[in-house]
Amino acid sequence: MQEILESLVELSHNLGREDRKLAILGEGNVSAKISHTEFAVKASGSSLATLTRKDLTICKSDSILRLLNEKSASDAEIETALLEARVTSAAKRPSTETVFHAWLLGLENISYVGHCHPTAANQVLCSPRARDFAERRIFPDEVVCCGPASVFVPYTDPGLPLAREVRDRTIFFTKQHGSIPRLILLQNHGIIALGTTPQAVLACISIATKAAEIFVGAAALGGPNFISAKDVDRIASRPDEIYRQRALKL
Repeated sequence: MQEILESLVELSHNLGREDRKLAILGEGNVSAKISHTEFAVKASGSSLATLTRKDLTICKSDSILRLLNEKSASDAEIETALLEARVTSAAKRPSTETVFHAWLLGLENISYVGHCHPTAANQVLCSPRARDFAERRIFPDEVVCCGPASVFVPYTDPGLPLAREVRDRTIFFTKQHGSIPRLILLQNHGIIALGTTPQAVLACISIATKAAEIFVGAAALGGPNFISAKDVDRIASRPDEIYRQRALKL
């Protein structure tokens, strides 16, 4: 477990670097699967850039996931459930977004989740072109690191309502595409990356941020010029790209 927690702290610091402009102050959160019954998540109010082991809260997965089936949980009931889900009562309060972390970490081969609010990505996600950015691709490495398409979630109140929307739209995406997404884009909010390794999460967020910068620049020149669906499928299935994904621990 210690190795997982150390890798999660390292991922947090990478996402919180000031020069990357992915998150400031207490923005964003990270999580990692500890076992089938427990996971670690960033504590509420902690900073990604300065996160320490004490800023990670280990939670019981079942206790958190039960919230998804509550039809009308009040803010006070959600707060109580988050606190009661802690493995150690002395631990800090888990992030408000803990519910979607718990659900995403239950997906096959997903061991790490990173959520942040990149300035570049939010330029697009706060614009009328957000869905285009989610559903289409503009360069090969975007396909390799972020997948052929992303889940698009219209703006939803953070917390339990957002967790339900993330769950429902991820299930629909998986049925439609036959694979688990690597990237979830939240309209007027930010991005979520899923991966087997922390390297996969960091690569996905880094390339998604680069893609957003290119998208904004291309839009200013009358674009973007999207890659065709046929070419996206070709890139996603090329043996050399699959090999590169494995080499990069994606």
